Amino acid sequence: MSEVKSRTYEVRIKNYMEDLVSDMLEQVLKDITVCKCDKCKYDITAIALNSLPPKYVVTRKGELYTKLASLAQQSDVDIISAITKASVIVSRNPRHQNAEN
Repeated sequence: MSEVKSRTYEVRIKNYMEDLVSDMLEQVLKDITVCKCDKCKYDITAIALNSLPPKYVVTRKGELYTKLASLAQQSDVDIISAITKASVIVSRNPRHQNAEN
């Protein structure tokens, strides 16, 4: 994450899509049969994020400075679809030895 020090506050650039995918990951994974180990979750998250457009925002002291209301409905559908597709890819090619569901 990029940081710039200002006179009044610390400014950061953040890809808000990372938060949106992380927030939705567990909800989507509970409804599908896929390994839920940390390695697989990270792989699913990375693949999903690579297929979604980044949504960069400026944050102040770790708090969102700009709300992204325009992401709401269509973005949720896109995120669920990206996580589901990434789960299929990871299920077919797990990068660990003992896959557990």
